[in-house]
Amino acid sequence: MNKLWLAFLLGIVVGVATLIGLSAPPTVAEGDLTRDSYLTQDEANNIAVFEAASPSVVFVTNTQLRRQRFSLNVLEIPKGSGTGLVWDDSGLIVTNFHVIYGANKITIALQSGKQYEATVVGSSPEKDIALLKIDAAPGELKALPRGDSSRLAVGRKVLAIGNPFALDTTLTVGVVSALGREIKSMNNRTISNVIQTDAAINPGNSGGPLLNSEGELVGVNTAIYSPSGASAGIGFAIPVATLESLIPQLQQYGKLYRPVLGIESLSDSWTKRLKIKGVAIFSVKPGLPAAKAGMIGIREDRRGNIHLGDIIIAIDQEPVTNEDSMLSLLEQHSPGDTIEITTLRDDEIQTYQLDLAAPLAD
Repeated sequence: MNKLWLAFLLGIVVGVATLIGLSAPPTVAEGDLTRDSYLTQDEANNIAVFEAASPSVVFVTNTQLRRQRFSLNVLEIPKGSGTGLVWDDSGLIVTNFHVIYGANKITIALQSGKQYEATVVGSSPEKDIALLKIDAAPGELKALPRGDSSRLAVGRKVLAIGNPFALDTTLTVGVVSALGREIKSMNNRTISNVIQTDAAINPGNSGGPLLNSEGELVGVNTAIYSPSGASAGIGFAIPVATLESLIPQLQQYGKLYRPVLGIESLSDSWTKRLKIKGVAIFSVKPGLPAAKAGMIGIREDRRGNIHLGDIIIAIDQEPVTNEDSMLSLLEQHSPGDTIEITTLRDDEIQTYQLDLAAPLAD
């Protein structure tokens, strides 16, 4: 009886194994890469994304002029290198502003080995973004597909491709560690809504793409937090949504197109010295929104005493603590928009409604 029972159970096990395919080795899912050795789906995805995206990643070299100490001859000296990405097939290249800062000559090297001298179309130190242009042959450039950075969530896989320490076309993989971070740009402006990732980002990765698992561009790698200067698992990327808003401005105006109030403000160092919270107006420019609304700057009385004028403390009820926060709020608007400005003048709250003006021509 026991033998019959064991034979029955063995028959069931063999039948189930045949149905679920335990007797055959697992294979890569249809649509994934075919390889001689077995790959997990995640490995196959990494390879597929890298192979599709890497031709769109470029090597950026910053060359500056230096005068020799004794001969006084002027030489071109490589200042540094970084990464860039193909924005579109017309030859537009996106990288970080700090990668090309101070450059006399910018060279773009494609994965094919071809090199081109780039011209600067526009730059935004405030966002640490530069837009370059190269005259590549038709069909030679392949733009990265753009994803929706607003759909990112903590824990989603991301991939970074760049040239760390001049090691070209290097892939690192990680996850989104946090969203909505703030970092400082070269000119000490706040860059908001930044993506934090643990994908290894090192010097030289700057300006390279951060991709989702579908191979879509979701950010531009821009900075790391590291006491040693090497990757510590905390990297930052500017979201593609910021680029899609900024790139048209750089194409048309060569810079960030920010509406203006028409004021000259006291420097943050002076406001700190005077223990002022907000932006103190030094002077207003005639004919521009602040002057039209009746705002005033610093003034002198008959005895020669100096009195502060309006101190901006809020825009549309959002607090203004310094010039950086004021500019960040203004960048959310366009010329012609009506905003409400709250100020403090002689210890009294003042409220102004004014229409923002277009930036003055340089």
